[in-house]
Amino acid sequence: MQSLFEILMLILGVARFFIFAHFIMSWLIQFQVLNIRQPFVSQLWYGLSRLLEPIYGPIRRILPNMGGIDLSPIVALIAIYALEIILRNNIGMFV
Repeated sequence: MQSLFEILMLILGVARFFIFAHFIMSWLIQFQVLNIRQPFVSQLWYGLSRLLEPIYGPIRRILPNMGGIDLSPIVALIAIYALEIILRNNIGMFV
């Protein structure tokens, strides 16, 4: 059961990394540091967007419209941290 705990923590860590990468990349594209017309940047951007949309979609439906500000990555990160805290506090169930 310890391995199940470690696998869950790994999945949450990978999800957190993808959210951070998507967040940073969105800023770099917005400030024109990265060009979306480059094939690698375009593939990476659309791949991350398609990967994270199932996470962001339900959060965007719940949050009110904030104009041009998208708070769904922050809410997703908070949810990931909350899940990690819950898993760590209940590690006794996995041992």
